This record gives sequence, C-alpha cells and structure tokens, in this order.
Amino acid sequence: MEKEFGTLSQTIDGLEKQGYTLDFNIREECLVCRQTNAALRPDEFEIDAVYRFEGDSNPDDEAVVYAISSPKFGVKGVLVNAYGIYADEASNELVQKLKEHR
Repeated sequence: MEKEFGTLSQTIDGLEKQGYTLDFNIREECLVCRQTNAALRPDEFEIDAVYRFEGDSNPDDEAVVYAISSPKFGVKGVLVNAYGIYADEASNELVQKLKEHR
C-alpha cells in the first residue's frame, strides 16, 4: 500500500488503481455501499490504510480517506469522511473501528 499519493483526489484515484473501486458511506452502525447495496458491520471489514487531509484555511477541506476491504464479501472501496465537527454520525462501535487504524 502506498504511503502517500498527494492530494485528496490523487489519493482516491491511486486507491482506485489498487482495486478500491467502491464508495462507502457511514450509516449509524455500519458502512454502506450504494453500488452493491452492501451494509458492512464493524466486524465485517478491515481498514487497510488511512490518509488524513487538513485544509490550510478552510475547515471544509479537512477529511480522512479510509481504504476499506471486506474479505468476507470480497469487496474493496474507499470511505471519505470529514472529521471534527463536520464528521458523520456513527455508532460507538463503528467509531472505535475507524479509530483503531489511526
């Protein structure tokens, strides 16, 4: 896994080239993928890498990119999430899983 790609969009493109082709979103207690309608609970996925981006002047530019895989379902994708006061709401279990790899 590459340590750094550059910008947020370069990181997403680089991860896509490494097979992380799905887009995940947080929905309270799980990660969901609209392309496959999959819902992954914290025990059903792994965090392969985390990339943090901090905006110099605009808090809207702050984000964390997670490279996510699920051996159980044979899928790989990306979760892009704001952090700080802009972070999505998630269950405590999901938050703990996402913090494990930081």
